[in-house]
Amino acid sequence: MEEKKFILTISRQYGCGGRELAGLLAEKLGVHLYDRQIVHLAAAKLGINDLHEKELLELENRVKPLSSRFIPFHSFGMAMGESSQGMFMAESNVVRKLAADGPCIFLGRCADYALRKRDDVFSIFVCADDDYREERGRTVYEGKTLKELNRENEKRARYYDYYTGRKWGDGTNYDLVVNTSKEPLGKIADGIIAYIRTVKG
Repeated sequence: MEEKKFILTISRQYGCGGRELAGLLAEKLGVHLYDRQIVHLAAAKLGINDLHEKELLELENRVKPLSSRFIPFHSFGMAMGESSQGMFMAESNVVRKLAADGPCIFLGRCADYALRKRDDVFSIFVCADDDYREERGRTVYEGKTLKELNRENEKRARYYDYYTGRKWGDGTNYDLVVNTSKEPLGKIADGIIAYIRTVKG
């Protein structure tokens, strides 16, 4: 019998190795990994052609922590009235279109929410102990402190919570929560694949 194919969505704490884990999973499963490509595709759909990747990523996170809604893009040279809501909606549309093409992995971009109505999606949240993330901050993330890593987590949580109405990192919103500080990433990837095949196969 042919093995069922699934779409994986991966959300992760900054500094936990989630990007590397996603890459390993994509390699082992033989599927494409979508990450920042989604940002560029969404920008193209909105007609944004004059921003560098760093500016697009900043644009993604332009959400106020309080109740104010939808910050204009005009500081980036966009027409007044455009908003971060437009970017979120465009990214969600891109995710759904790519998912329709077949099995793949999405890293971040609220893909778990965008694909919540599909029954072939398996969502994962990746986290790690502070000591592990602090060490990776020093060795992998150019000397970033744990405080700096946590500040990025706050941005991700604010964005996710704001647009999905869910709580970022809450285990009840995901099919599986993985702590990367416990085992090598390769072993964790194998464990995730075995688990998905057991519960979804």
